[in-house]
Amino acid sequence: MHDPIDTSVRQAAVVRRRRMARRQTARRMRVMVVSSAVVLVGVMMMRSNANAPKRAIAAAEMPVVGGANGNGPLPGPRAPLFSTLPANAASPWKRPGDLLKRDRAAEGPSFAIGTDLRVRERHASLNRWHRIYSYSAKYRIKPDLARRIYDAAITAGLEPELGFRLVRVESVFDTKAESPVGALGLTQLMPSTARLFEPGVTREQLLTADVNLRIGFKYLRALIREYKGDLKLALLVYNRGPVAVGRALAMGRNPANGYESIVTKGYRGNGTLD
Repeated sequence: MHDPIDTSVRQAAVVRRRRMARRQTARRMRVMVVSSAVVLVGVMMMRSNANAPKRAIAAAEMPVVGGANGNGPLPGPRAPLFSTLPANAASPWKRPGDLLKRDRAAEGPSFAIGTDLRVRERHASLNRWHRIYSYSAKYRIKPDLARRIYDAAITAGLEPELGFRLVRVESVFDTKAESPVGALGLTQLMPSTARLFEPGVTREQLLTADVNLRIGFKYLRALIREYKGDLKLALLVYNRGPVAVGRALAMGRNPANGYESIVTKGYRGNGTLD
């Protein structure tokens, strides 16, 4: 005879596995839908930009056959086709220069085609939002938070994937997270450490996403540079502090505590954009 308790346990395990499989399938479908939508918008924009000069030439060469009643030429000069924007108007797609330059080094697909500055800026913005929505779906967070993490990582010179991994391990994307020892926010910064980079920063400021991400990513980038690109050692110092790691190394012991392995599991980058 089968043990009814054991049977119910197995049935519950099967139900859990099926539920997890459905969730993973739904997640993959969301990513595919978002990616397809972004690609479709990009193709439509490229076609529109490619056909615009042809339309302009055709409109300019079209003969004037008569006025409103067909008996005479239209009064006044023909209005330019692209007169809706001033010649010196800034593109609504333009992003800050530092983010635009660093964003080109970030991972992800690129749809940029053409040499026109305005077209390149539009495609750069399209690429940026494609990556942001991909990270939003991957880590199941709101697009606004994904945007803040992505832009902060690019500005600090970190690979965005590393930035998202750090925030997930440190705070599980909770902007108001606070540890028992007083570490604050998304990147779990100690106020004393944060003030080394921005003197006078307050506890309340460290609980805001932009400030916390800016300082936390700047700190990690500085550690990677200080330890000559050794990402795992830099992560250990970020987690344990330089004193504890330095003491372990001085005594000939391995300072690893598993934190660096959790952050970098499956990660193939070197941590920085340069």
